[in-house]
Amino acid sequence: MARYLNRGGHVEKVPRGVSGRDEALPNVLPSRSLFIEPSVERTPVPEVIAAIESRRGNKTKPPAKGKRRTQRHRKTVYDDFGEPLRHVWVEE
Repeated sequence: MARYLNRGGHVEKVPRGVSGRDEALPNVLPSRSLFIEPSVERTPVPEVIAAIESRRGNKTKPPAKGKRRTQRHRKTVYDDFGEPLRHVWVEE
């Protein structure tokens, strides 16, 4: 900012509450002006969709037979008086 001001730049003081929008223009949201064309009816192409679906195929792998995944769970270790000491992970 200092470099800008030293090179001859200046800052305009704008009173609080003044809008940057032109009051002569209608109050329209800027994003709405992008979609002013009427909607176009889409052409259904079921044969293209069917070809894409057939190429997609079965992506899921069947579960491996004979291998069982071990389950880990947390177990609480108690002392002689029944107070919890710590938690350990055990596999079944």
